Amino acid sequence: MTAHSPITLSHRASPVLGKAAAVGLLLSVVFTALAHGAVEPWSLAAFEVIIVALVLLCAIKFVADGRLKIYVPSTTLPLVVLVVVGLAQSVTYSSAGGRISSLSMDVEATRTTLVALVCLLLAFVIAANVFGRREDVRSVIWFLVVYGLAMALFALVQHFTWNGRFFWLRPTAAEGSLVFGPFVNRNHFAGYMELLMPLPVALVITRAVRKDARLFFLLAAAAMGVAAVVSLSRGGMVSIAAEMTLIAVFGIGAKRQRGRGVNTLASPGRLRSAALIILVATLISAGILWVGSEPVVSRLLPSQIAGQHSKSETFFSSRGWIWRDSIAMISANPIVGVGLGAYETAYPIYSRDDGSQVLGQSYAVDRAHNDYLQILAEFGVIGAAIALWFIVLVFRAVARGMRNGDQLMAGVALGCGASIFGMLAHSFFDFNLQLPSNALLFLLLTAVASRTSARRTSI
Repeated sequence: MTAHSPITLSHRASPVLGKAAAVGLLLSVVFTALAHGAVEPWSLAAFEVIIVALVLLCAIKFVADGRLKIYVPSTTLPLVVLVVVGLAQSVTYSSAGGRISSLSMDVEATRTTLVALVCLLLAFVIAANVFGRREDVRSVIWFLVVYGLAMALFALVQHFTWNGRFFWLRPTAAEGSLVFGPFVNRNHFAGYMELLMPLPVALVITRAVRKDARLFFLLAAAAMGVAAVVSLSRGGMVSIAAEMTLIAVFGIGAKRQRGRGVNTLASPGRLRSAALIILVATLISAGILWVGSEPVVSRLLPSQIAGQHSKSETFFSSRGWIWRDSIAMISANPIVGVGLGAYETAYPIYSRDDGSQVLGQSYAVDRAHNDYLQILAEFGVIGAAIALWFIVLVFRAVARGMRNGDQLMAGVALGCGASIFGMLAHSFFDFNLQLPSNALLFLLLTAVASRTSARRTSI
């Protein structure tokens, strides 16, 4: 054995370790979704263990490479600052009278949530590094399209054969009408689909995939759209419509920018883009008609129009009373909030009632049902500024990616940008980003979008 043999072995091992980290990260995406969003202690702990294992795997890869080189997208910095603020909230100190105090109203909850947030941050950085090459981006997009199709088909089959058990095996006390796919809340399933559905549509619109794959991509998108609509999440329906509009507008603009600048409203490029969006909408409509449109109509229209005589759900009875009390919480803690993860503990202090007068029963309120109110409540205006900073950096990266001369990377940037836009729109009505599964997929797409841009930082 020569003196150079160990180095040769290390370089051979490095690509294998990188692929193993990429596969492990994608498996964590699948696991968190199938584990009902990773909201239970056991599934959240399993997710955190997986991320720690992936970090160790990446560390071994660095040793095999013989150098430490990490790509850090600009969007990482706001996430790091958010973690630092959460860390400051979790610090306890003794007052002059010996009383233990902290910035958080529930230190233990803050520390528990902070660990999850750190793991999501680590997953984001890992994704930015293991999906950096063009081939890696192409592979992860193909995986997500196939995975989204499989998830949509599974959810539809389970919905129409529902026996009160997840996967037909695990009993649940959740109301059957709210369960969809592996998620207890149909809004979270719709949020998951709206993160995946724009990818195949954008790649077809921008012709970033071969002709023989376009039909499969359109059918996959239609299946995801049907599943999201059949889940009866109104926020999901609105968000998907917004995503398709954005893809139509920017997809056409991207084509014009990459062309010679002579396209007109009647040009084949614009007509083809519009026709593809209409085709996807038609396929979704056909799928809804096939599985049954009456529940969708009843969900969208007022009960009198839908022919139902039961008491209709109002905005105040579903979310309004929680938003009202969340605003009171924010007003009382405007600078640093009540603490990361401390919303449930703080809520009774600022609530006028526990919802019993509105809903006829008592509820424990642990979420604001609005991600923007949630971050304001838990982090105050500091958190709101960080969130705005993150959003601006994300869409700057998406815009640069869409100007990429590589058609695949431009299409991926458009698809990821539409997914992120849809989720941010849905966040006005739900708390998708409070679920580890949805937050993980959101950050994965953000990392991929960042890598479609040529600008990045390495350390």
